[in-house]
Amino acid sequence: MEYSPPPLFKQGASARVKVMVFACISIALLLFDSHVGALTVARQAVATVLYPLQVVAMAPRDALEGMDSYFSTLSALEKQVRDLKTQQIALAHTVQQAQLTQAENAQLRRLLEAREKVPGKTMLAEILYDARDVFTRKVILDRGTQQGVKAGLPVIDNQGVVGQVTRVFPFTSEVTLLTDKEQAIPVQVLRNGLRSVAYGRGQSGNLDLRFMAPNADVVVGDILITSGIDGVYPAGLAVARVTQVENSANGMFGRIVCQPLAGIERNSQLLILMSLPEMPPRPPEEDTSKPKKKPAPKDAAAAAPAGAAASPAAAPAATGLRPAVTPAAAPVAAATPGLRPAPATPAAAPKETR
Repeated sequence: MEYSPPPLFKQGASARVKVMVFACISIALLLFDSHVGALTVARQAVATVLYPLQVVAMAPRDALEGMDSYFSTLSALEKQVRDLKTQQIALAHTVQQAQLTQAENAQLRRLLEAREKVPGKTMLAEILYDARDVFTRKVILDRGTQQGVKAGLPVIDNQGVVGQVTRVFPFTSEVTLLTDKEQAIPVQVLRNGLRSVAYGRGQSGNLDLRFMAPNADVVVGDILITSGIDGVYPAGLAVARVTQVENSANGMFGRIVCQPLAGIERNSQLLILMSLPEMPPRPPEEDTSKPKKKPAPKDAAAAAPAGAAASPAAAPAATGLRPAVTPAAAPVAAATPGLRPAPATPAAAPKETR
């Protein structure tokens, strides 16, 4: 079956001729436009007319690109937020470490200044942890017998007395704080020199001045220092500040509460006093089991030995009495002028001179 166009479309030249004609016209217009530029205005006018149609045709494509850009941007922002949060946490940790290091450096600097003021040898120690017994006030230090620490050594910081070493291990040591119930320290008031003993109050973290008279000269704000009479703590170390004074007229003793000056809750390094203060030697005790000897008289050097007879010449000088003349001493008495011999009797007793 052959197909042929309708008779209306068979009029005119053939399709091949039409194509060639239109191609030639197009080439001529292109050459003319390139040399003269006369079609620029026409092109702009056509572009202006066709722009709304172009926008409508490109709308689906722009919508797809916008959605893709939105989701990709959202994912990138979420990742950036996560990175910034991680960086913020790291920076916060670094800042905390820097602040901690700065605080430790300041504390170590104050401890070094306190070391220069304290007499004797000291050792720097770090607090490892609190003791396991919750009913006591004790801490564990990182110094032990290998470093020369012994039981009984006092422990201080830059503000005052902290406590005393009570137990020692090879590489650690246990320090009992002043606020422990079993601790007591001799103190004196810095203002007037009044001496007393401060006792710990346990978990309250304060000290008590017990057995003080109701009219004792102690006021709120007084500073207590070590008196040094116990031979453990050097004299003059700050201990506590008086915070409460209760004088009862009916009671025998007053109640005085003190707050320690040492910052045990704020510090992580302490100083151990490696040398105890030197105390003067005690006088020797007298032996009461043996009888006391009477002191010899001053004229004992002139007296004759025990069991020997005193000479006639020494007797007057020693006693001031006239000696008896014995038969053997008679020629001596006769030859001596001014000396009257007494009767020669064996039992003659000397007479006192008047």
